[in-house]
Amino acid sequence: MSKPTLVVLAAGMGSRYGGLKQLDGVGPAGETIMDYSVFDAIKGGFGKVVFVVRSYFREEFEKRARERYGNSVELGFAEQELDKIPGWFSIDTQREKPWGTGHAVLVAEDLVNTPFAVINADDYYGRNTFSVIGEYLSGTDPKENSYAMVGFCAGNTLSESGFVSRGVCTMDSKRFLTSVEEHHKISKDADGRIYGDNSKGERVLIDPDRPVSMNVWGFTPGLFEEGRRLFDLFLKERGHELKSEFYIPYIVNKLIEEEVATCKVLQTPDNWFGVTYKEDRPLVTSKIEELCNEGIYPVPLFKK
Repeated sequence: MSKPTLVVLAAGMGSRYGGLKQLDGVGPAGETIMDYSVFDAIKGGFGKVVFVVRSYFREEFEKRARERYGNSVELGFAEQELDKIPGWFSIDTQREKPWGTGHAVLVAEDLVNTPFAVINADDYYGRNTFSVIGEYLSGTDPKENSYAMVGFCAGNTLSESGFVSRGVCTMDSKRFLTSVEEHHKISKDADGRIYGDNSKGERVLIDPDRPVSMNVWGFTPGLFEEGRRLFDLFLKERGHELKSEFYIPYIVNKLIEEEVATCKVLQTPDNWFGVTYKEDRPLVTSKIEELCNEGIYPVPLFKK
């Protein structure tokens, strides 16, 4: 059986952070958060890593990736650009950004032929996360639409530097996902409890143990055909909006609603951290240093 593939979404520039944070070193030897994800994925049984990038930094990004990971795992690179769309659709010339995380996954189609996981480049997920999703994908029939996501406890995913957005999950009794609802401006209030704005703009209380999506998804190759179908519908309905985005949770919600796919919510005790804001960087550097001191990661992470 083929090893699963890891698709890393690295096309976003991180407007709140300012700059190409995917290449910002936070480890003792200049390692990025993404480096630790790739290292953990290899340990978790993944056999290939595909990076989704923008064309203007592809050369710099690929050179660095091949130098660092080249002998450790098979690599692939896909470019997410505005014009990677169906031929029938005309792009508004005023639109600047690509089409979101769902579109980013679709541009990797030609490089993926096994069950695959999708992650963000700038989030630290923890070794257990890759072990759990890797094991699930390794035992999944590639021909079935049996998907999965790793659900993090909401209380383990906050930033000390500001608000965050998370997909709050609802499950059935067998831990199959029934819906993901995006919540914004999530933070701890003075009373120590977690609040966020739901899709209706209402300020609501969020249980710290409630599973939330951190964009760790597990799919089979059938996702591409279904995703392209839904992207066509999205373009017809919202493609004219200059800032509309086609998100992964939209795809998953639709396919669950249509009973085309199922999505198992896997559990992890890991704490998420990431560089959402510039102010997050010192804390991330400190946490990585602690993990290295505990022997979780070698220094340097990859040997040349």
